[in-house]
Amino acid sequence: MVDAARGRTGGLNLLGAPGRSRAEPRPPADIRDYEPEHEQSWLRCRVLGFLATSCHDDVWQAKRRADLELVALDGDVVVGALDVSVPGAEATVETVVVHPDHQRRGIATALLAEALRRLERCGVTTVDAWTRDDRPALAWFARNGFTESSRYLQVYANADEAATAVIAKHGLVAAGAFLHARIERETEMRQRFERVYVCRRMVRAL
Repeated sequence: MVDAARGRTGGLNLLGAPGRSRAEPRPPADIRDYEPEHEQSWLRCRVLGFLATSCHDDVWQAKRRADLELVALDGDVVVGALDVSVPGAEATVETVVVHPDHQRRGIATALLAEALRRLERCGVTTVDAWTRDDRPALAWFARNGFTESSRYLQVYANADEAATAVIAKHGLVAAGAFLHARIERETEMRQRFERVYVCRRMVRAL
C-alpha cells in the first residue's frame, strides 16, 4: 500500500477503495487495502496457500512491505493477498496467494483486477511476476493475460550436494545452498540435485 505522504513511490497514489459500476458483478470477497492489523491473518493465509506448492518452505514471520498491498477478507480474516512493488513504469507482483479453503472462487483474479486498475491509472505500462513450475499458477497467469518472457533455474542443494558445488572458506561448512543456474544446464542440474525448479518471468502489458 502506498503512503503518498512519505513519497515511497515517487508520488504514485495507489490508495482508494475498489470502485464498481452497477453492471459489474460483486467480487468473490471483500477487497481492501492491507492494514497492519491484518498481519497475522495475512501470514497464516500465505503459509497455508503456499503449503501445496514448490514454495512451501518460503515462510515469513513478519510481512514485508510493498508499494501496493491488497487483501481479500472473509469477515475480518484474510483469505487472499496480492502485493506489488512499483519502482516505476514496470511493476512486479511479489505475492499472490489464496487460502486453500477459499481457492477456485476467483479471489486471486479479483485481487489482480483491482491492482491492475490502480496501476494503469498511475501510468504503469508493464506488470511481471516470477513463478516456478506449479501448473495451477502457470495456468492462472496465462488466463489473466501473462506470457512467459524468460526463465532460469533455481537449485536447492542439501548438505551432501552443496559439498560438491560450494567452496566454503574460514572454517565454514556448507549445510545447504540456494543457487541459480542458466536454463541451458537444466539436464545437468537435475542429474546432480534433487530440488531444481524452472523459474519463469511472466509479463503482461497494460
